[in-house]
Amino acid sequence: MAHIYLLFDFGGDEEKAQQARHKLEGWKQAFRLDKKLLYKLERTGEEAPSEEGAKPATADKASAKGEKGKGKGAKKEAAPAKAEAAPERSNQDIKLLIRLAFSGHEKLTEQRWLQRIPIEELFKEASPKVVKVGDEGFEATEKRFEELA
Repeated sequence: MAHIYLLFDFGGDEEKAQQARHKLEGWKQAFRLDKKLLYKLERTGEEAPSEEGAKPATADKASAKGEKGKGKGAKKEAAPAKAEAAPERSNQDIKLLIRLAFSGHEKLTEQRWLQRIPIEELFKEASPKVVKVGDEGFEATEKRFEELA
C-alpha cells in the first residue's frame, strides 16, 4: 500500500489549524476513513509568553465569579476572557501532515481525496504540498510523520 502525504503550513494560526483538524475528523467519520486518512499536527518554535499569562487570569476570574454567584455565571464570564486571548498568534509554526493510505483497488477514491483536500478553503490558504512515493523528500516526510506523537 503506497502512502501519499499532504503537507499544510498554518504558520501561527492555531484557530485555522484546529478548524482543519475538525474538518478532517468529520470526513473520517462520515466516509469511514479510519486507517486510510491519518493526520498529525506538528508544532515547532516557542509558545507565546502572553498566552501563558492569559491562562491564569481566566482561572482567577472564574474563581472570583464563582465566589460571588452561581457556577453557571462563572462559565459565562470565563468564556469571553478566553475568546479575547484566542486572536493572539503564537510564535509556534503549526504544520498539518495528512497521510492517505488507500489500497491498490481504491485508486479512484484516492485520487478524489487527493484533489478534494487541497482545494477546500481552510487548506487552500495553508500552501498545500503533495508528496508521493518516489518524490524528493518522501522518505524524510514519512519519517517525520512516524516520529510525531
